[in-house]
This record gives sequence, structure tokens and C-alpha cells, in this order.
Amino acid sequence: MKKLMTVLLPLFLIVVMSSLTTSSSGAAKPEKSPDTVRETQHLTVYIDRLNLGSDGGEITVDPIQWYTGEEAEAVFAKLEPDAGIDGPPDGYYIVNEDERLEHYPVAKNTQVLMQIYDRTGIVEDAEISWNEPVTLEKLASLLRYADVFDVSLFPYHLTIENGQVTGIVQQYVP
Repeated sequence: MKKLMTVLLPLFLIVVMSSLTTSSSGAAKPEKSPDTVRETQHLTVYIDRLNLGSDGGEITVDPIQWYTGEEAEAVFAKLEPDAGIDGPPDGYYIVNEDERLEHYPVAKNTQVLMQIYDRTGIVEDAEISWNEPVTLEKLASLLRYADVFDVSLFPYHLTIENGQVTGIVQQYVP
């Protein structure tokens, strides 16, 4: 009996100790849960239309290529070899080879940052206010009423997460 106890007691302790360190109920959480895969895309565009509804809306855009610095100079030299100037006049260069429009859903809580727009109805009052937050409704209104200051002439940088626009930033151009 003593020999049996010397064999069974260590086995019993192993079983008890292992059950304390692991869960057999299936309720234990994994040490590291898998991250949610979020696909994020950044796109520079001209905005054609912004239609809003109660759950966000839809934006219609013309994607463009936006270049700055040395990259702008290289693309400019390649595409404008006979321009008579050394590089893009203001340090940026826009290429819009395909004017096909694309449509994206817009999240209701999309962050919009503007640099310059008509605040008073007098074009001379338009001043730069870097990264000023405005609502989607305000942006839609500015795009509709372009009599004094046409904000659709500016490029915009979109953040698109899982196919839906979540950020819109106006690009100031001199």
C-alpha cells in the first residue's frame, strides 16, 4: 500500500496543479486576443459632391496624385520638360491623369479639418486658420455655395478605413 501511495500521490498532485494553472471550462481568455484587422487608405482628391443623410453620407471624388518637395520636382521635370522653369512654382505638383469619379461612404463622425473658407460672405475676409475643425454639414454647405469662395478647387486628403471615409483634410494651396 505504501508503494501505491508513493506512485498515486505524485500523480494526484500533478493533476491538481495542472488544473489550477489551466482552465478546462473554455471560459479562459487567450493571453493575446487577435487584433481586429483595419484596412486604412489615404487618398488625395478633388471633391465633386458630398451628400449627407442621418447615418453619414456619400462623397464623390476625383482622385489625384499630390507631390511635394524633391518628388514634385522629379515628376514635374518628367511631365513638363518644356515648361521653361526648373520645377513646380510653389513646391507642389498635382497630376490628374484620370478624371473618373469615385464614390465612398462617409462615416457620421468623420473629422473634417479646413485651412481656408468663406466665413463671412466677403472674400477679402477669408483667412487661413490651420486645421480648423468643421462639421460634415458645414463642409457640405461650403461645397454647395461657392459663389464667394469655391472650396472644391482645393485638394483634400481623405482617410478611408474599411472602405468608409473617416477623415477629410483640406490641403491649402497658395
